[in-house]
Amino acid sequence: MGKWQKFSNFAVDSGGRQAADFQIPIIEMIAVNNLGIQFGKRVLFQDVNLKFTPGNCYGIIGANGAGKSTLMRILSDQLSPTHGTVTMGPGERMSVLEQDHFKFDDCTVLNTVLQGHTVLWDIMQEKDALYAKPDFSDADGIRASELEEKFAELEGWNAESDAAALLSGLGIKEERHNMLMRDLSGNEKVRVLLAKALYGNPDNLLLDEPTNDLDLETVAWLEDYLSKFENTVLVVSHDRHFLDSVCTHTLDIDYNKVTLFAGNYSFWYESSQLALRQQQQQNKKAEEKRKELLEFIQRFSANVAKSKQTTSRKKMLEKLSIEEIQPSSRRYPGIIFTPEREVGNKILEVHGLTASVDGETLFRDVNFQIEKGDKVAFLSHDPRAMTALFEIIMGNRKPDAGSYDWGQTITTAYLPLDNSAFFNTDMNLVDWLCQFSDDSSEIYLKGFLGKMLFSGEDVLKKASVLSGGEKMRCMISRMMLRNANTMVLDSPTNHLDLESIQAFNNTLQGFKGVILLSSHDHEFIQTVCNRIIELTPNGIIDKMMDYDDYITDEKVAAAKERLYAK
Repeated sequence: MGKWQKFSNFAVDSGGRQAADFQIPIIEMIAVNNLGIQFGKRVLFQDVNLKFTPGNCYGIIGANGAGKSTLMRILSDQLSPTHGTVTMGPGERMSVLEQDHFKFDDCTVLNTVLQGHTVLWDIMQEKDALYAKPDFSDADGIRASELEEKFAELEGWNAESDAAALLSGLGIKEERHNMLMRDLSGNEKVRVLLAKALYGNPDNLLLDEPTNDLDLETVAWLEDYLSKFENTVLVVSHDRHFLDSVCTHTLDIDYNKVTLFAGNYSFWYESSQLALRQQQQQNKKAEEKRKELLEFIQRFSANVAKSKQTTSRKKMLEKLSIEEIQPSSRRYPGIIFTPEREVGNKILEVHGLTASVDGETLFRDVNFQIEKGDKVAFLSHDPRAMTALFEIIMGNRKPDAGSYDWGQTITTAYLPLDNSAFFNTDMNLVDWLCQFSDDSSEIYLKGFLGKMLFSGEDVLKKASVLSGGEKMRCMISRMMLRNANTMVLDSPTNHLDLESIQAFNNTLQGFKGVILLSSHDHEFIQTVCNRIIELTPNGIIDKMMDYDDYITDEKVAAAKERLYAK
């Protein structure tokens, strides 16, 4: 619902002067005019002109280092641009997901959330200070009544219950609402700060990587919440399912250029890939290409109509012109896994495995057998359970009890959660990769690094100075060299940009061997895996089904409730 401002229009007739009230709408938006930012000689982007309007959610994408978080900091007035302006409508409130996890350590959980609505919080503080005065004057009484009126207008009496509902939705139990923030775990703090950002229905909501450290169930809650949110949302995320669920538009930062497209991430990716293929099809007639693009838009629009988003958001592609669909200049890594031999009949048998950490049971008496064609997603409320299982079956950790047995035909490639031990060296990337290769020729190794977008001088970088994303791409190069028929992947999308995630995902979908993985990426699990095994302290759930069916299955839900019960 838009905001309106009341005006009076005066007309003169025989009866004298008469006032007629009328209303005009207040323009609500974030307007970006001629925006540019550079650090030294490096220009991130320049001459950016954009409008972000209510009822829309804008997903901001771009390679690591392209300037996504920088743009968010400029929009939220945390960083001054080199030139240009950012303006909002009069009286609009902006809320930002805090990145400083220690800022509210001295506050209770509930009060931290309430501070998300700065106007209401200031009223509450002033009101409480007035009532606490020992010499409460007539002037204080008048001021208190004014504050009470504003408090009522902002529905202040529901403030604590609304904040508590948000916290519960994000998995923070009621008994923790009055605890100090410093006494929470890092994971819990993330959820409280997210509740603070969402609290009070802000006019403009800026979320930078809001799904980090959230489990899949909480991400689903957030998707549902934002899909019904009717104000303006800007979000940076590497989670494609999340972007697809909440976004009406995609803002692409690519090579110093910022371009706004109608549609969510999948629409942007698939349409840009289609346009790229068409660009390469020199013989295809223009009319054929046009028809192909129109059919693509129609198919996508039909899917949008079935989504859970509010009606206003389902119109995102109605006015789209096919001229707006452009081929992307984005580079995708060449991830190719080629198993040297096919898996035999025996792959992996697990018998009675049990693991714990500091006396806390992660899983108990786990039994399963992996079959040909299995691509298994391992889940748990405690992510340490998957890491423990993978470390055990890869021979890096001893179980508390039980055993496992790999088949003779099986060769594995393992992507561990923690890869830091691999990079405690000053070797350059060619020498680093050489450790894992039978072929030590420089041209051969540079070819593998090139596939992972390391080119020119990049290959001479020291392994110890790589970013998280670069380390992951090196680890994937190492896996490619193994020609394995079984992949063991612990959170494979961590630190990767969207291009690398997409390329990795596409490759695993077509992989002819066996995959065992854990991931927080909904799309990854849904599109790659055909079997789900959930590890609990009291046993496992083992289902041959895809992830979307698994999370909506009533029998699975009942089993989870029973097996997680203490």
